Amino acid sequence: MQDVFHRFVEQIADSADATDLRNALGEIASSLDLPSFAYLFPSPGRKVRLISTYPQSWTSHYLHSRYEKIDPVIHQARGGQEPFNWDAHGADLELSTQQRQLMDEATQFGIHCGFTIPIHDSTGTFAALTFASDERRPLFFRLIDRYDRVLQLIAVFFHLHACRKLADGRIVDGVALSRREIECLKWAARGKTAWEIGRILGISRHTAAYHRDNARKKLGVKTVIQAAVRLALSRPSLFT
Repeated sequence: MQDVFHRFVEQIADSADATDLRNALGEIASSLDLPSFAYLFPSPGRKVRLISTYPQSWTSHYLHSRYEKIDPVIHQARGGQEPFNWDAHGADLELSTQQRQLMDEATQFGIHCGFTIPIHDSTGTFAALTFASDERRPLFFRLIDRYDRVLQLIAVFFHLHACRKLADGRIVDGVALSRREIECLKWAARGKTAWEIGRILGISRHTAAYHRDNARKKLGVKTVIQAAVRLALSRPSLFT
């Protein structure tokens, strides 16, 4: 478990965008035999953020219908701090007619039960991370009972990084770069070799070269120098 979480931490730290975040959370969820998840960040006055492995047809319908406004799971998460189990068939939730319809629709996409972790951070921000299953209760909730504390730690860690990563702080000419890619490219712009960058950042020469070259490829240029120039023009504060 320690090795699995350590890899998750590394992946999250090096994530550049929502796709990277989804892949990192998806990998650790899969390693715990948890089939699907949804991280919902309903920011007031802004577009709802959803990072999920639910079927895309369901998430598109959910967002289009603005179901976060009536979702009983989200309502319960907003009102409390403690994680909770739920059943889409209504055994754990008091449902209105609209909410019953929502949950019935969810089951059609294989979402039958879940474990939701409310997140209320120090800034007053609310989010919720749900692990869900298409299997009815017994096996799924045995896994939840086994990993509940780890899942809560994962939720808080994921939320803190998601808030920071999704703030567009690592966008270069419209391209999302990871923290490590920007660091390696910054030092390359100062004339440092991959070996020197590795020594500075405490990583291997191979890893430094990988991140530097990956940044170049993402930016669509042929040389590291060209990539460094685009970084400098887009983020001059990195070089002052």
